[in-house]
Amino acid sequence: MTDVLVVGGGHNGLVCAHHLASAGLSVRVLERRAVVGGAAVTEEFHPGFRNSVASYTVSLLDPGVIRAMDLPRHGLRIVERRMQNFLPLPDGRALEAGPGRTRASLARFSTRDVEALDAYEARLDAVVDLLRVLVGRTPPNVTEGGLLAALPQLWRAGALGRQVAGLPMETRRELLEIFTASAADYLDRFFESEPIKALFGFDAVVGNFASPYHPGTAYVLAHHCFGEVNGKKGVWGHAIGGMGAITQAMRAACLEAGVAIETGAGVREILVEKGRAVGAVTEDGRVHRAGRVAASVNPKLLFERLVDPAVLPADFRERIRRYKCGSGTFRMNVALSELPSFTARPGREAADHHTAGIVIAPSLAYMDRAHADARAHGWSRAPIVEMLIPSTLDDSLAPEGAHVASLFCQHVLPELPADFPGGASWDAHEETVADLMIATVDAHAPGFAASVIARQVLSPAGLEREFGLIGGDIFHGALSLGQIFSARPVLGHADHRSPLPGLYMCGSGTHPGGGVTGLPGRNAAREILRDAKRREPLSRKGEGQG
Repeated sequence: MTDVLVVGGGHNGLVCAHHLASAGLSVRVLERRAVVGGAAVTEEFHPGFRNSVASYTVSLLDPGVIRAMDLPRHGLRIVERRMQNFLPLPDGRALEAGPGRTRASLARFSTRDVEALDAYEARLDAVVDLLRVLVGRTPPNVTEGGLLAALPQLWRAGALGRQVAGLPMETRRELLEIFTASAADYLDRFFESEPIKALFGFDAVVGNFASPYHPGTAYVLAHHCFGEVNGKKGVWGHAIGGMGAITQAMRAACLEAGVAIETGAGVREILVEKGRAVGAVTEDGRVHRAGRVAASVNPKLLFERLVDPAVLPADFRERIRRYKCGSGTFRMNVALSELPSFTARPGREAADHHTAGIVIAPSLAYMDRAHADARAHGWSRAPIVEMLIPSTLDDSLAPEGAHVASLFCQHVLPELPADFPGGASWDAHEETVADLMIATVDAHAPGFAASVIARQVLSPAGLEREFGLIGGDIFHGALSLGQIFSARPVLGHADHRSPLPGLYMCGSGTHPGGGVTGLPGRNAAREILRDAKRREPLSRKGEGQG
């Protein structure tokens, strides 16, 4: 029998396993797919062409996780984009963003906005600096029981209160606005030109089935800003070898720490005896016993499919039933015979903008229409597309002279209604929608469609089927006000402990939410070690504790 059984070998499951094993516990990971990594994997989708299949870019991966697992020693190398973002516009102009670029490019649209940029960055950075601390802590948990159960939570709440109270009043007001305002309202405070609001506003809807005019989207914008690459805050990059290079480095670190990893070992049910989780049963009928179980899967998947509902409180079951999932995401990988030539930047020779996050969404109003259109018609007829061409930074992904591109497309309905014309199955519509996404890029880069050699298409149903992303939700649950911090996934269980004793949650459906951060896994491991009365590894002690 192992001390801890980790269900799901995604990046958070691997981080949790490594942290526990480094503290001296015996740990076994069970992964359904043939390879660990969850949605952070690199696979060949056409002969000679490899790409990050689902997650596709790096920034939010916690530096403390990188250090604790010594990922560079295990082969991880991350390079930053030479241009951070590129926003081509229908009129042939473009906005370029990144260190040393944003102001000069923005000046072509609004000198007033250039002057406002410093104030925007200073105010947002003050909030994001606090988020960097909070994401590495277990949130204060709303508990039942007597004073003894409440004391640790009161301590956490008091520590958080003291930290917020120490902020200038201006920052506290900013924090309140970030958590409650729409991205549009927040950006309108600072800027007048549509391109800069669109570029920043994209972060508010990426992986978020919402309009930038919806309250709470300002927080999603901020959530995408707390990362860094190679010590540079707010920068995005590429893992050489794709996102699978991250999780393969994590796998190597886990094996070195003594973690046992089984692939092709899908879990059928969580084993419960005498009201406690004591292991798991795999799809082939094998029983794996453990002192504790940590699940790195979507909470809906865990509590609606793997756990007997009879052992869960009725109100908790109802809350999980209503837990919101669905990113409005349609994911594609394409093999290209040549680089795209944009109307705004003609030329097929590799240039800095080809290494950027290329955002096709010229205004907040465009994003709002894309969301409304998807709700009314199943998918937006003028969709939001972010394209990355990682082979411009990593020549191991495609044959010489050819390239691979990641297309992250929005908005589509996470689930089609039963009476949807042509059928309610996404499988019946995905090729039609894929054609639309290619055409959307082609409108800004004529000839792009003709350069597509092959494509891999993942609708919301495909993302759920392949990676357990319910409704295609890349965050394992919407980052809405009712599903973040102490309310993630359900109020009273923000400390990674489930209502079933012995069962913990360590995936992105827990604080601080989605993205390839490793933080839910590390935070959960801290709580498991507390219950096991084990000290954290010395190399990690004191970092991000709360």
